[in-house]
This record gives sequence, C-alpha cells and structure tokens, in this order.
Amino acid sequence: MSFFLETLAGGLLAGVMYALVAIGFVLIYKASGVFNYAQGAMVLCAALTFVTLTERELPFWLAGLVTLAIMVTLAVAVERVVLRPLVNRSQVTLFMATLGLSYVIEGIAQLLMGASVHELDLGIPDLPVALGPIQLSRFDLVAAASAGALVIALSLFFERTRIGVALRAVADDPQAALSIGIRLPVLWAAVWAVAGFVALVAGLLWGARQGVQFSLTFVVLKALPVLIIGGFTSIAGAIVGGLIVGAADAIAEIYLGPLLGGSVSTWFAYLLAVAFLLVRPAGLFGERAIERV
Repeated sequence: MSFFLETLAGGLLAGVMYALVAIGFVLIYKASGVFNYAQGAMVLCAALTFVTLTERELPFWLAGLVTLAIMVTLAVAVERVVLRPLVNRSQVTLFMATLGLSYVIEGIAQLLMGASVHELDLGIPDLPVALGPIQLSRFDLVAAASAGALVIALSLFFERTRIGVALRAVADDPQAALSIGIRLPVLWAAVWAVAGFVALVAGLLWGARQGVQFSLTFVVLKALPVLIIGGFTSIAGAIVGGLIVGAADAIAEIYLGPLLGGSVSTWFAYLLAVAFLLVRPAGLFGERAIERV
C-alpha cells in the first residue's frame, strides 16, 4: 500500500507542474480565443535566459528580475505585433501563427544563447522526505507548493481585480464587454504579460527538474491532455486535469508498463484525453468556445 501511495503522490506532484504549463494556455485562450502553441517556446526562452544570466554571474534575484522583464516584454510584443493584426481571422490562422512563432522564438533563443544543455540549480536539494509511511522528493514538494501558490494567486487575481472581472465579461459576451467600455487590446496585453510570468515560473521549475534544453518545448505536448480533460477556459480545470494526468501517468507506468512490455507514460495521457473527448468534449470545467470580435 505504501508503494502505491508513493506512486500516487509523486504523480499528483508532477500533475501540479503540468497544470502550471496548462494555465498559460488557459489565460490566453480565455481572453482572446487563441490557442497559443508558442507557450512551450516561451517556457524554454524563460529558462534559457535565466540560466544564461546566472552563468554570467548575475545575482540570482537580478537574473530573475531581468528575465521577468524580458518575458513580459516578449509576451506583450507577440500580442501586439503578431496576433492583434490577425483579429477576426480564423482559428486555424491564429493557431498557425503561434505555431510559426514558436519556431521563431526557439531559433532566436538558440542563436543568442546556444543549444547546449544547461544545469539549473535553484538551491532546492533533491532529497527524500518522509511523510508518514511514504517518501517523496523534497524538490517535487517545493516545486508543487510553488506552483500551487502561483495558481492560488492567479485565481485570486482574476476573481478580485478589475482585469479579472473584465476577462470574465469578455469570456461571457465579447460584444457586451465592448459596449460597456472594456478595451480588449489592453486586456489582451495584460493577459499575455501574465502568461509570460507563468512561463518564467514553469521554465525555472521544469529546467531545474530536467535541465535547460530544447526538449523543454515538448512540455507543451503533455499540457494538451490536461487542457482536454480540464477544459480550455478554466484555471480550476487545468489544476484538476493536471492532477488526473499526473496520477494516471504514474500509476499506469508502474502497473501497466510491465504488462505491456514498455513505457506507457509517453502515450497513456493522450489515450485518457481521447476517452474524455468521447464522453465530455468540452472537458470537466469547459465552457462554450469564445467568439473573436
């Protein structure tokens, strides 16, 4: 029983990390109806920028502030220069724009900072911690707690602030939101800036876990089943979807992997997502699609 609990707890902790990446998608999709495939490249860019600055002997806190400024600037620039001119275009056009943008960001990051694998040390030792009958990684606990704190902060931000109220109004009825004076370009820029901050946190945590390398962009692929299960427009859905994917992946890897003769964690989440699509296409917390204005 203790082994099962360790497996389940480890999967849930990993699920919080998946949810953190998925939230970046939710924020932008909820505000503008854009599925931002470039979010994975933004995660890579954030981690690579931070580790490059620290390798050049910038203090940890200063490297964090500079990276944050760069990510917010990048996110706002993407919204203003690339996506705002495409307002009223089809969803396929917007998706292809973010797909191409992801390769541009990756290429520029590689050109400026190289393609080598970097070790990122956040000062969190990866040591076992005993919690009753089970042992968990201290890094996983701290990372999950950090991601959870960010999720709570974002939830409060969008529930209690004017930007959050405006975002909910746009999600419910874009035309009505325009009629009462909500400035969509300002709202979109703010949401993209927050998504840049989320990419920074996700990049640091994932970069410290598996090294800062270009495979970080593939984290976006594991966020897809999270979004399908939880729903593309719900922060709560991203959290629940992440927990489901993390737990299911861990349990399937341990108990189904030996029976199927190989790793199942690379595809099991997608099988689960397909099952959810058949039963509940909008996801657990899904809303109707957002219409662009």
